[in-house]
Amino acid sequence: MSSASTTSKQILGQFITALSSKQPTPGGGAAAAVSAAIGAAAAQMSAAYTQRKKDQESGASEKAQALISSLASHTETYLNAADEDAAAYADLQRTWKKEAESMTAEEKARIEARALAVPVTLLEQCHEDVMKIQSFLPFCNPNITSDAKVGIHHLAGAARAAFQTAMVNSPSEEEKKRLKSLLKEIRQVEDSILDLE
Repeated sequence: MSSASTTSKQILGQFITALSSKQPTPGGGAAAAVSAAIGAAAAQMSAAYTQRKKDQESGASEKAQALISSLASHTETYLNAADEDAAAYADLQRTWKKEAESMTAEEKARIEARALAVPVTLLEQCHEDVMKIQSFLPFCNPNITSDAKVGIHHLAGAARAAFQTAMVNSPSEEEKKRLKSLLKEIRQVEDSILDLE
């Protein structure tokens, strides 16, 4: 895969065109990862705007800086996860073809484990970031909390999408239960910020 075709180097329009075409990658896993990157970036912006003098005096800017630092590294991680998903899927396709006859059971198991690990790791990271953003909300500049919440919603959607990708890769019942519990925690955060009742 050339660096020009990797998700982290594409213009968004090019990525969307590639995603909508009849080709195996990018697919749902990459879409989830890009959505997570957008969510992390939106929340990072809300923290960047929590740097006013009164935020510095209250200690809110310190919390904002910690969130910026965490989310900045995760944004790149999310974009790289889109490429990892494509690579894992390409390897997984090999296990369905004639060349799989020459694979050892260990190699096939390693490939299948990687195909599952990519979306699971994405879901876990989304969960972690949603919880961090939720903790930051009380300190966020009130004029821009909507962007922090947009970040939560993008990350929540990305986590649910990653869950669907993980399910295709046949996780154990115990792992399904664990992932569902993470999604339930994310949903509770979304429910609290939507306040639809």
